[in-house]
Amino acid sequence: MKFWRPVGLAVAISLVVGTVVALAQMKAAAPANPATGVVDVRGQMRVPEDYRTLYQALGNWAIAGENGQGSREMHAVYASPGAIDAYRKTGRFPDGAVLVKEVFATSTNEMTTGTVSHEDELKGWFVMVKDSKGAHPGNPLWGDGWGWSWFDADKPLKTTSTDYKTDCQACHVPAQATDWIYVKGYPVLRH
Repeated sequence: MKFWRPVGLAVAISLVVGTVVALAQMKAAAPANPATGVVDVRGQMRVPEDYRTLYQALGNWAIAGENGQGSREMHAVYASPGAIDAYRKTGRFPDGAVLVKEVFATSTNEMTTGTVSHEDELKGWFVMVKDSKGAHPGNPLWGDGWGWSWFDADKPLKTTSTDYKTDCQACHVPAQATDWIYVKGYPVLRH
């Protein structure tokens, strides 16, 4: 019996130390500022690398087809690590939070469950970076608390947007009261 007590204590200590090390490594893996590597010093944005692996799924949208049969586009939206938890605590996205929306063309087919649309070809990405401090004054892609940019599917490093007010914001006007984000479409933001 005397033998098992030190062995049990050693196992317990090893588990605690292993857990602390694993938690420290997980915390170190997420950048302190999620916009690092997404925004350069001039305020130019890019589609974040590995966002499908590192970011959290925020939600999905299906854009209805013109003729009422199926969807013409599907959008999958991701949030940088910590952005969802911060939103749940404060009701706002924190500075540096990055949102990535994938925009897909769709295919619609009859299946045994009915008419079904699914993601097909990637059309591009829409990236937003929270910036309540106005970090990039004079840059026409930044304003109203966000950096805004569209990227074609074949150019994740170069935006085609030239001015957020004309290229991006018009689609977000109905969501102005919720900091330009359609938060009601993201159940994960609710407690």
